[in-house]
Amino acid sequence: MIPSDRNAGWSRRELLGRVGMGMGALALGGLLGEAQEAIPVYPLAPKAPPFGGKAKRVLHLFMNGGVSQVDTFDPKPALEKYAGKPLPVENLRTQSKTGAAFPSPFKFRKHGRSGIDVSELFPCLSQSVDDLCFIRSMQADLPNHEPSLLLMNCGDARLERPSVGSWITYGLGTENQNLPGFVVLCPRGFPLQGPRNWRSAFLPGIHQGTYIDSQYDDANRLVENLNGAGRGPQREQLDLLARLNRLHQEGRSEDARLEARIQSFELAFRMQLEATDALDVRREPAETRAMYGTDLRGRQMLMARRLLERGVRFVQLWMTGEDKYSWDHHEDLVKKHRELSAEVDRPVAALLRDLKQRGMLEDTLVVWTTEFGRTPTVQLPKATGRDHNHHGFTIWLAGGGVKGGTVYGATDEFGYKAVENPVHVHDLHATILHLLGFSHERFTYRYAGRDFRLTDVSGNVVRGILA
Repeated sequence: MIPSDRNAGWSRRELLGRVGMGMGALALGGLLGEAQEAIPVYPLAPKAPPFGGKAKRVLHLFMNGGVSQVDTFDPKPALEKYAGKPLPVENLRTQSKTGAAFPSPFKFRKHGRSGIDVSELFPCLSQSVDDLCFIRSMQADLPNHEPSLLLMNCGDARLERPSVGSWITYGLGTENQNLPGFVVLCPRGFPLQGPRNWRSAFLPGIHQGTYIDSQYDDANRLVENLNGAGRGPQREQLDLLARLNRLHQEGRSEDARLEARIQSFELAFRMQLEATDALDVRREPAETRAMYGTDLRGRQMLMARRLLERGVRFVQLWMTGEDKYSWDHHEDLVKKHRELSAEVDRPVAALLRDLKQRGMLEDTLVVWTTEFGRTPTVQLPKATGRDHNHHGFTIWLAGGGVKGGTVYGATDEFGYKAVENPVHVHDLHATILHLLGFSHERFTYRYAGRDFRLTDVSGNVVRGILA
């Protein structure tokens, strides 16, 4: 790790020698010629934000597929009155044809000092309700998975844009040079839209998320070739490869892909120092593993905490599996929502408690989102599930400068459309950046003759949720 308060007095060569346990100063002495002094190249070196943000790192829990807000965190008793009948509201655009009102079969109860209603689907998470800030008035642009996934993860539903994690590591770097700054934990392969969800786009390639198939509990299966054949010979091979790459790069400086490839090799080499330890949850005490649970979701959450405490800046954890849509329950919603919530309730609650008791929740921003919500009406023809609904849905945040035990915004009496303090995805992104110490309007990257930003030309900080 680079102690930013001390490195000002180091020489260039000493700074290089201290990072990655002196892994050769990126071998730049040999790359640029022995007569030249090595020039430090640290695209992920830690940086201070423009103004004091309360959050230092982010954990994004992504429930892909579309969680039903009226069955989880946004109770709507008025649906009982219209059960089996058309709702007296305007015909809002959905993906498919819907019918009569569909009251939630799940019971809601008030929890904590704040008295916030949470569904019976989350008995463990409800115990931490006073640490959570619910936004019940989220809005996206379209009722389709592909564009909504990209909007939530990259700030644009159509065009190639950097992901939130890439922007954050570009702005802040990372606190541990032996681990990636942005890690994606997603079991059993890629979700819908694949790596586009964590791409760096026109930002330098080193800021793209590092994908880890988190279904395994053996670190050597989580990351292929984690253990090299030998540090000495491997370093020599990498140095030779770097020389060849630099020679090839001469005259091709406009192609950023080669530089990204070189940096990825160096990062992979350094990861052998710490990744095995960080990813091996079996090194945790038995009582900690028991608190999280030893199944896939428990291991994922515990792995996320271990990465965060070791200096990884942005961890994204996907709730996906055999079904790339996961929470997308157009039919059998009652059974499937119950099954999935049972998978994540205990480990997410354990993660929040663990972060809090370690003093990490204070400066770790936890964001729980889905790409959109679901309709309060049944989807036809089977009438056992709900269709996509981007007009109003619920997410929650915790820690990192967020006001716990609060509810912000509201949907109409049926949970169809945000009517009080609507929050667009751009507003959410603006708020995340604000909590990290950035102005979303000034945090830009020059590309193709234009200054781009995560929030495009929109977005407002949601000040009502700030502590």
